[in-house]
Amino acid sequence: MGLTTVITGSASGIGAATRKRLEDEGHEVIGIDIRSAEVIADLSTQEGRGTAVRSVLEKCGGHLDRLVASAGLGAHTRPPSLIASVNYFGAVEVMDGLFPALQKGTDPAAVVVCSNSAQMMPMDDLPYVLAMLEHKEKEACRIIDEADDPPLAYLGSKNALGKTVRRRSARWAEAGVRINAVAPGPVMTPLLQGDMDDPLTGDAVRELKVPLGRIGEPHEIAELIAFLLGPLASWIHGSIYFIDGGVDAGIRPEQY
Repeated sequence: MGLTTVITGSASGIGAATRKRLEDEGHEVIGIDIRSAEVIADLSTQEGRGTAVRSVLEKCGGHLDRLVASAGLGAHTRPPSLIASVNYFGAVEVMDGLFPALQKGTDPAAVVVCSNSAQMMPMDDLPYVLAMLEHKEKEACRIIDEADDPPLAYLGSKNALGKTVRRRSARWAEAGVRINAVAPGPVMTPLLQGDMDDPLTGDAVRELKVPLGRIGEPHEIAELIAFLLGPLASWIHGSIYFIDGGVDAGIRPEQY
C-alpha cells in the first residue's frame, strides 16, 4: 500500500503538479482545495481550516505520511488580508492540525511552499510579519488592509511562513517528522498569470531578470518537493531551498 499524502492547493499550479508527481510514484493523495479536490475547504477562514483538518483525519484514519502545504494567493489578490489568511494562517493551521497524524506516519515528512520573494526586502521588524508570527490573524489583517499593499501582503506572508518552518524544526524533529520548504521564483501558474495581468504587479513580474532566461514550470518545483519528501533526503531538515532560475543569487550574491 502506498504512502498517504495531503496536498493543499492540489487543484492547480504547483500543487497539481506535485499531486501528479507523487501519484505516479504510488502515493495516495488527499487534496485540499476550494474545488476539484477530495476535501473542499476555504483556507481563508478558521472554519474552513477546521473542516480541512477534520476531513483529512477522517479520510486517513489519523495516520498520515506526507504533507505538502502549497495553497496560496498571489500579490494581485484583494483585499490583501486574504493573502495573509490563506498563505500564512491557512498553511500553519493545517500543518499544526495534521502534525499528530504525521507523527504516526511512515518516515513522515512535510514540505511547505514559500517564495524567493520573501527575502527581497527587510521584514524582520514589520508589524505585519510580527503579528503573523504571534498568530494574531485579526491584527495582521487589519495592518495589511490599512496599508492596502497586496505585494507586501504576499512577501510578508511568505517571509513569516519560512520563519515558521524554521521555528518548528526542533519540535518536529523531536517528534520524528521532517519539515522543509521550497522557495520558488516565477513559475507559470494561475497565480503568476494573475500577478502578470494585474496593473500593480504586472510590470515588476515581467521585468524580473531570471539568470537562466525563462520562467519555471510547475513540474520542476514538484520534482524538488518529491525529493525532499523522500528517503534520499532523510538528513535534510529545517531547510529552505531556493528554486528560481538563479533570481535570488542575482539579487543577493553575497548572502546565502
